[in-house]
Amino acid sequence: IMQEKEIVNDYLSSLNCSLTTYAAAISQTENEQLRQTFIQMRNQDEARQYAWFQKAKEKGYYKPAQPATPEEINVVKTELSQG
Repeated sequence: IMQEKEIVNDYLSSLNCSLTTYAAAISQTENEQLRQTFIQMRNQDEARQYAWFQKAKEKGYYKPAQPATPEEINVVKTELSQG
């Protein structure tokens, strides 16, 4: 029997996968009505994913990485602007 932590993490993983799938579908859909439907569905899943992420963090099921320092952020910005 799965424990609550496993269920929450599995659900979050599924939501993350669906967000990736929506991104691919949106970028490849020519029909504007279908594209808007995918965007709306993606937005709903993003909101759902963030709400579950917050719950998982509150319960101690998820420990986020340390925030990047301003220096690390500047390095990434510089690298991306040169690419």
